[in-house]
Amino acid sequence: MSTARVNRKSVISEAVAPWSDIAQLLRGGEAGTLVPVIIPRHRRRLWWMLPLWLSLFALLTGVMLSLRETDSDGAADLAYGALAGLAYGAGALLLAIGTLWWWRSSIVEIEQGTNGVLTRYGAVTRTLDAGRHYLWHPWSRVDFVVDTATEIPYSAPVMACPTQENVPLRSIEFFLKFRITDAVRFVRTIGAGNFDLVLSSAVQDAIRQRARKMRTERAYDLRGSDVADMQELLNRQLERYGVRITGSNIPDVQLPTQYQQHLATRERVAKERTAYEQEWGLIRKRRIDSLGMDIERAKKVRDARVVEVKAALNNAREQVAQLLEEQETNAQRVRFEIETRGRSGLISAENEARAQRALARAYRDNRAVLQYELARRRLEVGAELASKAPRPVVVRTDGGSGDTSALSTLLAAQLLPRTTELPTAPARDVDGGPPDGETDA
Repeated sequence: MSTARVNRKSVISEAVAPWSDIAQLLRGGEAGTLVPVIIPRHRRRLWWMLPLWLSLFALLTGVMLSLRETDSDGAADLAYGALAGLAYGAGALLLAIGTLWWWRSSIVEIEQGTNGVLTRYGAVTRTLDAGRHYLWHPWSRVDFVVDTATEIPYSAPVMACPTQENVPLRSIEFFLKFRITDAVRFVRTIGAGNFDLVLSSAVQDAIRQRARKMRTERAYDLRGSDVADMQELLNRQLERYGVRITGSNIPDVQLPTQYQQHLATRERVAKERTAYEQEWGLIRKRRIDSLGMDIERAKKVRDARVVEVKAALNNAREQVAQLLEEQETNAQRVRFEIETRGRSGLISAENEARAQRALARAYRDNRAVLQYELARRRLEVGAELASKAPRPVVVRTDGGSGDTSALSTLLAAQLLPRTTELPTAPARDVDGGPPDGETDA
């Protein structure tokens, strides 16, 4: 916003204008000036009474001539009669002219959306609504025409407004719309010119109070902010003047140059941060999508592996069941074999025991035979031991012709075992049979 726009302030004033220019001034104003009140330039004067007085004089003259006519005769009667008729005609004509002038000057037309303030002898009597009115009283007149229907826009920029840190802002532009609700109270209490000063002061006071509560770095938050409290405060102040504010806002705030640069840098950083956050959001979204796809693939692989593990577990269970069945079968077979072997061993042991008992009975019955056999066995064992007993060999080494060298000793040691070896007879058992583990050929 340019400086000219910032410094532009609305001006409220009243104007004096003829009835024909009232509509134009109320709607458009002049040179940016708001004109809610017009003082009509009255064309109604007391000149309309002159024809009435002249008509009265002419009628009185005619009456006087008529009376004079009754006192004369002849040509004088005719002259007085003509003059009386002329006086009556002039009086009637002047009376009609005066009445028409009175009627025409009493007509007042109030514009639509405005109210006229009617006074009589300078005192306000009532207000006139829009339309045509007749002011028959000679001293009744419309002193003011007030616009009561239009919401009048008003712009009041506040310059060098300090903030909470006492930093003066370049300007705060405050815009409001007001409407005059009571025309008589407005024109008689304050007037348009004074109302401009009062409204400007009230707006500046409200804006400065609001700015004092704001920090400089948050001054731009005033733009478009809620100003309902300020509007209510202004309505309370302006209510006694017959004015009501219908709307208000703060369209623009101008900061000092250094703060503008600071905020520009701040906005640039904020934009860069927003762009970075958006970029990071896209990257994070892509990463999340990629991780989601990886997770889905991992879930599929896990499900496949779970299926494989379950299949392998089922196969293992089947193999274990088969092994258990095989082991149980082998165990039963081994048990049967063990039982069979045990039974056969038990039977053989029982048979051997019976045989040993029978043999014992036989040995007991044949003791002499047993003693004979025992003696014979003793003889055989002694003979066998005697045959296997070692034989002494005497090697003579003394004598004059004997060889006592180490070579002769070594040869004697090698030949000695061969000369002493004897054939051994096979051993036989006590009962005369072959040894255990051998059979007779």
